[in-house]
Amino acid sequence: MRTRPKLMLVSLLALAALLASGCAERVPGAAHQSTTLVVEHVQRGTTSLVPADFVQGSDGGEIDTLAATVLTEVRAYWQREYPAVFGEPWHELEGGFVSVDTADESTPPPPCTQSAPDVEGNAYYCPAEDVIVWDRAALLPVLTERYGAGAVMLVLAHEVGHAVQARSGVTGRSGRADPRLYPTIVLESMADCYAGAFLRWVVDGSSGHLRLAEDELDAALRALITFRDPVGTDDSEQGAHGDAFDRVSAFQDGYQAGAGPCSRITAENRTFTQRAFTSAGDLERGGNLPLEDLLAAMTDDLDAYFTGIVTTAGTEWSPPEIGKVPEEPRCTPGGQGGVAYCPEAKAVRVRTEGMLGEVHAGIGDYAAGMLLASRYALGAWQAAGNPLTGREAQRGALCLAGAYTGSLLRPERDFTVSPGDLGEAVQLLLIYDYPARDVNGGSLATGFDRISAFRAGVTAGAGGCGFG
Repeated sequence: MRTRPKLMLVSLLALAALLASGCAERVPGAAHQSTTLVVEHVQRGTTSLVPADFVQGSDGGEIDTLAATVLTEVRAYWQREYPAVFGEPWHELEGGFVSVDTADESTPPPPCTQSAPDVEGNAYYCPAEDVIVWDRAALLPVLTERYGAGAVMLVLAHEVGHAVQARSGVTGRSGRADPRLYPTIVLESMADCYAGAFLRWVVDGSSGHLRLAEDELDAALRALITFRDPVGTDDSEQGAHGDAFDRVSAFQDGYQAGAGPCSRITAENRTFTQRAFTSAGDLERGGNLPLEDLLAAMTDDLDAYFTGIVTTAGTEWSPPEIGKVPEEPRCTPGGQGGVAYCPEAKAVRVRTEGMLGEVHAGIGDYAAGMLLASRYALGAWQAAGNPLTGREAQRGALCLAGAYTGSLLRPERDFTVSPGDLGEAVQLLLIYDYPARDVNGGSLATGFDRISAFRAGVTAGAGGCGFG
């Protein structure tokens, strides 16, 4: 976020790459052989595995067997959904599927590349040859071991999503139908959305060979945001994929609404939070204010914002007093973390050491800011006569924190978001449940639900949270 002069909040970076012929992602990690441990982990998420007979270049091993199983189910999904969405039959990929062992120097160049090392840590769809390619040495094993089989489902479903675009006329061998409507970031959001629709199909038990529990989605989303663009990437850049908020938002839209709405995404109806740096000073600072400066700047802005929405809702209130404490604040029966709302005193207590400082240093300053905003939100929630415990309070705190965050997207504000801010919020919500805690310490159990509640406020404002 930024004041005038600009304040930047920067997310952690991850490696990502885009082949000129399609989408490719790089996962940090060393190439290594797949192991029995990997297969045992995968088997917990499947009913049975499909032989990799149709995968070109496969060694028939555990990783390619997983990939073949996932692709079998993604194809089954689109055989059913494609006619329903587009009114035409699904056509299989002409070039099929290619597995590449990038750890073997003798591996021949895969389609659309000059050499096997070009694919290291990547998976991509190449429209020129209508083929999907992946690295079985340094991509799928890393995804499986770090994030589980759901991450492999997401990545391969994303690549098939690009094949769907080619068949539906959005892209193709002759190029994009309309670059104005379909810049790269839109194509990537659409593919993320299609991946979300597929994973919902699996979670709902519709897949014949795959199983995935709802509580395993968080790990898949952590894998997805590994592929976010570097902070400061403009959303109009060729090859842009989106920040963590953009990517998770597209996935959740597909998961919640299905493939139909995904097919209608364009630059005219999709808003992205990814943005470029606007000054050399922002870039030089790396976007992070010192924690003390952040808290001071946000306090005044939170006072004004929440006073406005509570007053609009027909209730008078005084903003909560801010007080620093040496230990984790415990003004209610349940712990709320390094920042707590005390309903009897109508105050917010802050401990700058410990968890709050770690979040600020490890994720970014708006991650710390989110913790503060969610406690202010509980104060506004109480002022409007709402309960401070239970799921309604937990969702309300996040929704109002999202509404506040969404207000910072308006360029006329003196205090506005900068590159990486909303991505930091997503990272925080996937790792910690503190922003969703009610005054008794109860919280929404999954990062997926926490992000969904936060997004409701970002997109719909305080009115979407029941205010105004």
